[in-house]
Amino acid sequence: MSELEYPFDGAYLLKKRKSIKRELLARIEQLEQSGTKILTKKIAVLGGSTTHDIKDILELFLLNYGIKPEFYESEYAQYWNDIMFDNAELSEFKPDIIFIHTSTRNITSFPTVRDSAESINAMLDNQFSHFEQMWSKAFETYKCPIVQNNFEQPFYRLLGNRDVWDFHGRCNFVSRLNQRFYEYAQIRENFYINDIDYMASCYGLQKWADPFYWHMYKYALCVDAIPEFAYNLANIIKSIYGKNKKAIVCDLDNTLWGGIVGDDGAENIEIGQETSVGQLYSEFQTYLKAHKDLGVLLTVDSKNDEENALAGLNRPDSILKPDDFIVVKANWDPKDLNLVETAKELNIGNDALVFIDDNPAEREIVRAQVGGVAVPEMSAPERYINVLDRSGFFEVTAFSADDLSRNEMYKANVERAKQEASFADYGEYLKSLEMKAEIKPFAPIYMSRIAQLTNKSNQFNLTTLRCTQADIERVAADGNYITLYGKLEDKFGDNGVVSVVFGHIDESEKILFHIDLWLMSCRVLKRDMEFAMMDSLSAECKSRGIKKIRGYYYPTSKNKMVKDFYALHGFARVSEDADGNAIWERKIEDYENKNKVIEVNK
Repeated sequence: MSELEYPFDGAYLLKKRKSIKRELLARIEQLEQSGTKILTKKIAVLGGSTTHDIKDILELFLLNYGIKPEFYESEYAQYWNDIMFDNAELSEFKPDIIFIHTSTRNITSFPTVRDSAESINAMLDNQFSHFEQMWSKAFETYKCPIVQNNFEQPFYRLLGNRDVWDFHGRCNFVSRLNQRFYEYAQIRENFYINDIDYMASCYGLQKWADPFYWHMYKYALCVDAIPEFAYNLANIIKSIYGKNKKAIVCDLDNTLWGGIVGDDGAENIEIGQETSVGQLYSEFQTYLKAHKDLGVLLTVDSKNDEENALAGLNRPDSILKPDDFIVVKANWDPKDLNLVETAKELNIGNDALVFIDDNPAEREIVRAQVGGVAVPEMSAPERYINVLDRSGFFEVTAFSADDLSRNEMYKANVERAKQEASFADYGEYLKSLEMKAEIKPFAPIYMSRIAQLTNKSNQFNLTTLRCTQADIERVAADGNYITLYGKLEDKFGDNGVVSVVFGHIDESEKILFHIDLWLMSCRVLKRDMEFAMMDSLSAECKSRGIKKIRGYYYPTSKNKMVKDFYALHGFARVSEDADGNAIWERKIEDYENKNKVIEVNK
């Protein structure tokens, strides 16, 4: 919904929240009726101040991201008591995510100029311990992700400019307490900081922390800032559940450089340090290139002759080079068609793309013709970075080694496709790849990547179960579960962790194993990795005395390709309902390995 895309009108959202919610719920209902599985998550909002409006606006942004939230909301300022004293209602709610909405108003003691350095350090320890105890108890009790606000700066400085560096200053104390929060986040998985310190500074601290709203309504921030706050929080939550975008599709002329390369010539476009406009575009290119290290794929979609486009990118002062892009489509075809073709070549959905173009007509065509693609308003080059950065398309809540090398992995897929085209026999092509796989139980080093896959993989995903890292860690620690990850490499490179399987042994019928989740990255489709995984799963089941495996297929709009997966592996269909939800079974005793081309665990 365009009203919920950045930059949005916060006052309008506050005023029209009920009608916007009705429209969003109607869309969700239509999607559910069409067979689309909607992610439903329970969110506990535990406040150190009034949170009702925050919850209402947060719900709008989450619905717009395709997440249907259910909320538990603590009583005013009961955030600590609810967790530490096991509030029965919260326990029964069983949250999927806990959000703790505290602010500088919840710091119970501040230094004075009479306090010694030692007493202030003790004060800091006590303040941090108050939160650390609560987080530990929450992780122990609920085993779910926690999103915690940091602290905005105080709205006044008793010591003036000295307040920020003198250990007696409130600003100094808040900065040190925030740093303790950050150090905790660096060593604790499933813990995320909602950076209200940054948001308040962008919004304007004096407006954000207007005392009127605290003393009148016990709001830790002004009402007008709530949409900005809720949007930032929604970006963290949608990222945890794999709703981030995956690729940027860039126009060239007046988007990556100033001018039109076909008319002006590559030597005359504005890029580099010679002009102020050139500096703007260089800074924007630097910003985009940094996204490669986050695992974001860069592509080009430009109305240009390819020769001219490449000449612009090959300028010595261009930050982005042709090699930085996985796909370059510089031609005179409609951009919406190029964009759809790019998604197919990358084997990702249109809804994983962000289209960047300075031309409002081209943006509107893509919005109208390509459902799901994000099309931010790119008004002026000096605003490009701000618009993309605040839109939260690529909010980072987890980061793995695979992210660093994702662009290289996709480029290697292009080389594989070229080699495939040179073989008449597909089996011989697979053998030529010299594939090697590592298939083992979940390991700590891969927990983040495994959780990412459960939230990103849609096509080869039999049950579309979505898991946080906390969920994955819980399953891995449970002896009643069998877990397997699969890594695959070949002569072109390492694909990283590409397949995940886990399930549980039936407590009442110990010889029966249920597959709860089976997925594989689209990067390795048709490489026989599914056979190698099934071979390993069957072997593990046999070693535990299991006689039968039961698998489940829950159809969605995106996973039709695995409808016959179990039949291909010799399973018999036990049942299927009117919606296509099917149960399959097979005995293990007569299972024969099907993988012939991948060397496993050697």
